[in-house]
Parts: sequence; C-alpha cells; structure tokens
Amino acid sequence: MSSTLAQRLADVDARIADAARSAGRDPAELTRIVVTKFHPAQLVVDLAALGVRDVGENRQQEITAELAELADLDGVRWHFIGQVQTKKARAVRAASDAVHSVDRDRLADALHAADPDGNPLDVCVQVNLTDDPGRGGVAPAGTARLAEHIAARCPSLRLRGVMAVAPLGEAPAAAFTRLAASADAVRAVVPDAAWISAGMSGDFAEAIAAGATHLRIGTAITGARPAHG
Repeated sequence: MSSTLAQRLADVDARIADAARSAGRDPAELTRIVVTKFHPAQLVVDLAALGVRDVGENRQQEITAELAELADLDGVRWHFIGQVQTKKARAVRAASDAVHSVDRDRLADALHAADPDGNPLDVCVQVNLTDDPGRGGVAPAGTARLAEHIAARCPSLRLRGVMAVAPLGEAPAAAFTRLAASADAVRAVVPDAAWISAGMSGDFAEAIAAGATHLRIGTAITGARPAHG
C-alpha cells in the first residue's frame, strides 16, 4: 500500500477537522466520501484498509464493475454521485447504497421501480446552482416539488437531503449558501432529510461553513486520476 495515500488521507482529514472547528461544528458530524473515479478497484481495497467506509463513483459501468470485483469487501458504502440515465437506473440501484444525483421525477420513478420491495435506497435531490438548464440537477425553484414526488410516489427511496456542485467562475461560498436554502425546502417536506452533499477537493472548507454534511473528495486523497478512454 502506498504510504502517500495514507498521508494524503490524513492530511485531508486534518483539514476537514480544522474547517469544521473554524465553522463551530463537530468534525464527527461530517461524512467524507472518497471519490475513486477512473482508479482501479485495488484503490478501494487500500482505502478500506486505511479505515475508509464511504466511497463514491460517478459512472454506472465503473461502480458495477468495481462492486463485482470487490464482492468480498465488507464495510464499504457505495455512493453514486454522477448523472444517471433512466435506462441505467436498475444497474445503479443494484450497485449503490446511496444515489446523490436524483434530479427528475422519471429517474426517481425508475430507481423505485428497479426494486420496489427491496431495502430502502438513500437518495439526494441534486440541485443545479447554475443558470444552464443543461447541467445536472433540478432548478432550485423545483427542489421542493421533486422532494414531494419522491416522498409520495417512491416509497422504496429514502430521501436524505440535497446535493450540488459549485459552479465554475463563482465563489463557492455564495453557491453553497443557495444550496442551504434548497436544503431547507427539502426539510420542509421531509424533516429528517438533513444531508447536504457538497464540497470537493478545492472547496470543501466553504461547503463545511455552509452546513455540508457529506464531502465528495477525490484527487486530494487519491492523487491524479489515471488516463481513461
């Protein structure tokens, strides 16, 4: 196992703790998800040996393949954080413990229909914090309505909160403040939907200050991503 992986993990965890304390928060409230995008499955094994319990992927093919390769690896929760095509909802649900990127009724319906009587699937409403409707996520004005749909029509989905990516070219703190307002809208529908999935390698301190509960951190821990096709 690479000692540098352990060093990077420890460094990021120390920075998370510092940011939490600076914001008057308990670091224990935060869940650090390590995003292993494009890395080989062995990285997940190495991370698990270092105590990592939450891993994120953003492509269905990768998470499905990794789960098959690591079928004997216990104690890891798999978070799907990428955009989901409706036709791939069944495969995503089969491979995931949580899906952070539910952004439309049809996707929620497809995830529910994939296993309506199975164990509840944790989901977040993805919010689009940009002015580009082509980006993933529901517009902030539609957040509560989508939450209502999930709560009323998709009983096998357990609505946990919201997720977003800070837009490029904007101060992350301002974007995450807007996300906090969407989180309030979701909690008005489902009071215990307290997750705020926000913050990546370059902006997790701002996300923590704005109330993030789940941080999606990749290269700061994993190192540079390998080339991919």
